Amino acid sequence: MKILAPHFRWIILIVAVYALLYFTFSNEKIFWYMYTFTMLLFMALSFIIVKMEDDIQTWEYLIFGIGYGTLTYGLIAAGYHFFSIFTDVAVSVDRFLSDFGPTSVWHYILLILIIAPGEELFWRGFVQQKLKTYMSPFFAVLISSILFGFSMAFSGFWLGVLAAFISGMFWGVLYEWKKSMPLIIIAHITMIILLFLVLPLNS
Repeated sequence: MKILAPHFRWIILIVAVYALLYFTFSNEKIFWYMYTFTMLLFMALSFIIVKMEDDIQTWEYLIFGIGYGTLTYGLIAAGYHFFSIFTDVAVSVDRFLSDFGPTSVWHYILLILIIAPGEELFWRGFVQQKLKTYMSPFFAVLISSILFGFSMAFSGFWLGVLAAFISGMFWGVLYEWKKSMPLIIIAHITMIILLFLVLPLNS
């Protein structure tokens, strides 16, 4: 039993994340407080449990992070326009944004300084790396991306689940290739800035 216990600790953490996310998405009035708390908590645990990789120089992760973040936005935008052919995704996006979208300066500050770094540190830095002890890097990226996508399911926003899965795959592969957590965080932040501030899809 003592031998098995360490292998299940990280699974318990994921279950705890989903439990907190379920509670977080259950009430839009507490969403920003609870989601920030959840990401802070599991960002701290990720730092403690897993050693984060950073094998490139500062100028590289800034330039490449912005570039890959822009590419991520392009993938999401392409998916949005593709699904717009078959269904009215704008209604779904507007509904999600009215419930959980950023509406004030401090929401954007939280997104950039806590939520985006927290998601990357936990899903790519912790979950993906733990999965690699049981399977190949490809399947570790795939399963961690599925888990990341499923984290959006409690919002009821199916397009968000798909977007999270696709971006998770892209960033997961990128992390395995470049071995730089700061690069992934910059890419995530760049995507957020483009998606919510510069070129919102519902504009």
